[in-house]
Amino acid sequence: MIELTPDRLPALIRWLPTGAPGPAVVGEHVLGTGIGHWWADRADRPRAIAVSCAGYAVLRGTPDALTPEALAPLAHHYIDAPARFLPALHSAFDRLTPWERMVWTLQDEPHPTPTPRGLTVRRLGPRDTRALAALGSDAAWIHAAWGGPAGLASSGHGWAAVDRAGDLLAVASTHFRGTRYEDVSVFTRPDHRRLHLGLACVTALCADITARGHRPSWNCSTLNRASRLLAWTAGFRLVREYVHHAAGSPIRNGLPTPGGRPSGTSTAAQGAC
Repeated sequence: MIELTPDRLPALIRWLPTGAPGPAVVGEHVLGTGIGHWWADRADRPRAIAVSCAGYAVLRGTPDALTPEALAPLAHHYIDAPARFLPALHSAFDRLTPWERMVWTLQDEPHPTPTPRGLTVRRLGPRDTRALAALGSDAAWIHAAWGGPAGLASSGHGWAAVDRAGDLLAVASTHFRGTRYEDVSVFTRPDHRRLHLGLACVTALCADITARGHRPSWNCSTLNRASRLLAWTAGFRLVREYVHHAAGSPIRNGLPTPGGRPSGTSTAAQGAC
């Protein structure tokens, strides 16, 4: 597939789901922020398009003309695509692993979340860039959709539990911002878990999203019990389930190329799309 320039995007957005929780917000986020990539099988009258950001991709159209080489840019991504694309995806990557997912929306009041003494829950700002980066590689997924720590810190879409020294103990952010829904993600430092700091940050973020006239959504693996429990406690309720696929390395000339897990993701991620 070839990468498209921004001026071609408005005519193609109709290909993707919009205004709904779940994978739909990926394309809306990329279109609104400019962070991510758009792909098509050809520049003129494309038959298949894809949008990718922070290790997630949404693929739509028809797979008839897609070769393994054309799909190579989607290697190491979590791909949301209709079932008709599965034969083409299987032929393009050395592995294609299905992941069952759950989509939740905010429908109830959160449980009370008193903040421990000495901590503050507040909106992130540009001055927090260094503290976000200091969370390390395990937390890098939470700011990947904003282009890095500086992007999330200046976006106005992140909240954190902060101690007196200015260290971030938990962070909740809009992972993907759609036209109607904003998908919520949260990370808590391992040494400060079970203190309800993530819940406090999520509650503050959800109030902020609602004040913007949007609706908070939550997206997690069916196997992520901690994420499901946090979603329920924060007032989210299940609306549907779906499956996306983790793509491995591309197959070229009948042989796989080296690679790792899908980019921009973490097994510790909670509430990310």
